[in-house]
This record gives sequence, structure tokens and C-alpha cells, in this order.
Amino acid sequence: MSRPRSAQPDARAALRSGLPDRYLTPNDIAEIFGVPRETVYQWRRKRTGPPGFRIGKHVRYDPGEVGAYVAQLKNADRMAV
Repeated sequence: MSRPRSAQPDARAALRSGLPDRYLTPNDIAEIFGVPRETVYQWRRKRTGPPGFRIGKHVRYDPGEVGAYVAQLKNADRMAV
């Protein structure tokens, strides 16, 4: 009999109710924006997505900076109309 998997919080639900107060992973970012994880890594290489940082070999994202990035995108989109 297999052990039940621990429930992972839904990253998009977290975004709607406010970002979690933990650093986000590339998987979280991919789920929040509804894109493949490879797209998140491409954004990082091209420096076009939300700013991330390394902890050892792991990439993490500050929820506050991700929120600011989204606000910046929304503002740019409104200005373009």
C-alpha cells in the first residue's frame, strides 16, 4: 500500500489570496503564471521574468518582488491602451 502524498498548496490560489510568506520555487512561479517550468528558466536566462536569486544551487523568488513584478506588468499594460 502506498503512502498518501502530502498535499501541496495551490500556488494560484495563494496568489489570489496573497502570496505566501515563504520563498517561491520555479515550480510555484510556473503554476502561478500558468506556464511550463522551462519558460520560467528561459525568463531567468533572458532576465525578463520576475527577479529570482540563488540559494546554493536552488533558484528562489521573493513573493514581494513577484507581486511588484505583476503590478509593473499590469501598469505597463494599462499605459499601452
